[in-house]
Amino acid sequence: MIDKTQPVRRHRGIYLLPNLFTTGALFSGFYAITSAINHHFEAAAVAMFIAMILDGLDGRVARLTNTQSEFGVQYDSLSDMVSFGVAPGLVMYLWAFGSLGKVGLFAAFVHTAGGALRLARFNTQVETADKRYFQGLPSPAAAAILAGFLWMSLEYGYDVESIKYLVLLLTVCTGLLMVSNFRYSSFKEIDFKGKVPFIVAIAVMLGFAFVMAQPQTMLFILFMTYAISGPVVTLVMRRRKRQNRKAEH
Repeated sequence: MIDKTQPVRRHRGIYLLPNLFTTGALFSGFYAITSAINHHFEAAAVAMFIAMILDGLDGRVARLTNTQSEFGVQYDSLSDMVSFGVAPGLVMYLWAFGSLGKVGLFAAFVHTAGGALRLARFNTQVETADKRYFQGLPSPAAAAILAGFLWMSLEYGYDVESIKYLVLLLTVCTGLLMVSNFRYSSFKEIDFKGKVPFIVAIAVMLGFAFVMAQPQTMLFILFMTYAISGPVVTLVMRRRKRQNRKAEH
C-alpha cells in the first residue's frame, strides 16, 4: 500500500529544448569574446548576430512547446548579459579602444553596465509593463548595432584609428539608450498566424533578399533605424497626450 501521509517527491529538472537555444546563445557570446581576443573581429561580429537569433528562438520555442520555467527565464537573462552586455563591450574595446586608455575602458563599461541595468529593470517590470513596448533599447538590438558597425567597417576596409571616436560615441549611446525611458515597439501585437495580403509576402521576400545581399550594411541600418525609432515614437506619444489634455480642457 501507498503511504499517503508521506509527501510526494517531485523530480527536479529543467526543460532541455528551450535551454539548448539559450546555451547556444551563451556560447555564441563567449565565442565572440574569444574571437576578438585572437583578433578575429569578423567572426566576433557574426557570433553576436547568431546569439541574437538563438536568443529570439528560445522564448518562442518554450511557448510553443509549453516548456516555460522560472529557471529558463533566469538562465536567459544571464545568457543575455554575456552575449549582449559583456561581449559587445569587450569586442569594441579590443577592436577600437586599445589606444584610448581609460576613456575606451569607460565607453566599453557604459555599454556593459547599460545592458546589466536594462535586464534588471526588464525582469522587475515584466509583469506590469505594457507588452506592446519595451522601455529602453533591447540589449540584443544594442549589441546588433555595434556588431553591424564592426562587420561593415571590416567589409569596407575602414581604418579603425580614423573612426575610433565614432565607435566610442556609438558604444556609449547604445549603453545609454538601453537605460533610457524611450519606448520601443516589441512587435508582439503582430499576428503571425493571421492572413495578410499577397503584397506583404513579396515585401518580406524582398527584405530578406536585400539583407542577404549586403548583410553587413543592411543589418546595421535596420537596427540603427530601430534605435532611432524609440525617441521618435516617445516624442510623438507625448505630443498626442498633451494635445488630448488641451482638448479636454
